[in-house]
Parts: sequence; C-alpha cells; structure tokens
Amino acid sequence: MKKLLFLIFALIAFIPMARADKYTLDRDNLPVKAQEMITTYFPKAKISMIKVDKHLLKKTDYDVKLVNGTKIEFNNAGEWTSVDCKKKSVPTELVPKHIRRKVASSYPDATITRITKKSGGHIVGLSDGTELRFSLLGQLKKSSDSLDE
Repeated sequence: MKKLLFLIFALIAFIPMARADKYTLDRDNLPVKAQEMITTYFPKAKISMIKVDKHLLKKTDYDVKLVNGTKIEFNNAGEWTSVDCKKKSVPTELVPKHIRRKVASSYPDATITRITKKSGGHIVGLSDGTELRFSLLGQLKKSSDSLDE
C-alpha cells in the first residue's frame, strides 16, 4: 500500500514538470513550416510572444501572438490549426475556396476574422459575429448568427 501511495504522489509531482510551458520571442523555437507561414502571410508583423506548450501524452503545440493582436496556433508539425485576426481579415489564401465562396455569397458585408481547422472540417468566425461550421467536404453544417442569440 505504501508503494502504491508513493507511486501516486510521484506521478502527481511529475505532471506539472512534464507540462511545462515555455514563453519566448525567438522565432527559431517554432517549426520551420510555422516560421514560413508567418513570413508568407504576415510578412510585416512582429511577434510579441510565442508559447511552446509541451503536453505529457501529446505532442508540442505552439501559440504565437503578433504585435497587431493576431493569434496563430500551430501543431507539432508546424501546420496552423487556428488563426484569429480579431477585427482584421484572415489572409485569403488561408481560407479554402469553398468557404470563401459561401461567405461571399451569403454574408457579402462580412469578412472572415477567424478560422480553425478541426478533424471534421473548419470553424469560421465572421466580422459580424456569425460563426460557421463547415464539413471536410465543404458543406455548411451549422451557422450561429449573433443576432439570433
């Protein structure tokens, strides 16, 4: 019983160390693919913070905040998983064509300010507060209009 308790306490003590987050400004801490994405789509933006988020049983994630307020999340491979430009538009090239077409036709006065990749598709936030969910096949699955809530 004492060995079991010791093992439990040792694991509890180890967990905070295993999930140590690191904050930096050094671009070199990002995977090359993430560095290239920032340089390509946000060429003039300066980095205000990089959070290297190491998980115990999961790979490392990277959260990047730019001086202009944009937040970009990357997975371990350096692929972006989320881009939140706050009040500004997400770079057009990051948004799949079918999503751009749907937003342009159904929400002509809105711009895409946020996009998140999920295993089942994309979640898109618009400047008017609307959130759209798209399947991997490009079908609009759900729309939550801020005016309807």
